[in-house]
Amino acid sequence: MSLISNIEWTESTWNPTTGCTKISPGCKNCYAERFSYRLKAMGNPNYVNGFEITTHEHALIIPTKWKKPRNVFVNSMSDLFHEDLPVDFIRKVFDVMLNTDRHQYLILTKRGKRLSELSPSLPWPKNVWMGVSVENDDYTFRIERLKSCGAAIKFLSLEPLLGQIRNIDLDGIDWVIVGGESGPGARPIDESWVTTIKDECVATGTPFFFQTVGGKNKKRSGRTLGGRTYY
Repeated sequence: MSLISNIEWTESTWNPTTGCTKISPGCKNCYAERFSYRLKAMGNPNYVNGFEITTHEHALIIPTKWKKPRNVFVNSMSDLFHEDLPVDFIRKVFDVMLNTDRHQYLILTKRGKRLSELSPSLPWPKNVWMGVSVENDDYTFRIERLKSCGAAIKFLSLEPLLGQIRNIDLDGIDWVIVGGESGPGARPIDESWVTTIKDECVATGTPFFFQTVGGKNKKRSGRTLGGRTYY
């Protein structure tokens, strides 16, 4: 179960698990939930359970078949550190990433607590980048939990950005993505929220990537990190 991605900071997605549950305001208009029900209605066998947490053993071999190196977003339709996912299955996902080091994997979670709990028992090869999603000041505690994990590269996804985030401690953070919300019911983003974060990134030399203002509008330009373009 993989797709060519239209997410600007990755090339492909890989979903060995699907489904999730809402945990904070950023989840309100979840695109993955919306797409899951659409795929279920279309008869896609991987979404017979809709947006319920589901593991897909058959999907574990997919990255082994990709001969050309790719940037891969892991679980675009789920959260790999969801509390209902078995630890043994999470370890299987990490073993695949460990054994296909020609690919660069990006994992994103809102569940920093479980990430920090499981981190000591997981392999952290250099080709696995780990990030947390933070939508406003109330959830910056996820950043500290990210810092405690064993990933060589750690990044923040501040999207959908729903409020001001001030004085982020970027020590140990390698990359910051910022974006507004898109799709039905998209909530607005304030330009000042973005510029505050950008200024902090510039001051600390942290690569900054502005993905979208929301809706159909997109802005991008910037600096290079790993052969790709960023602020």
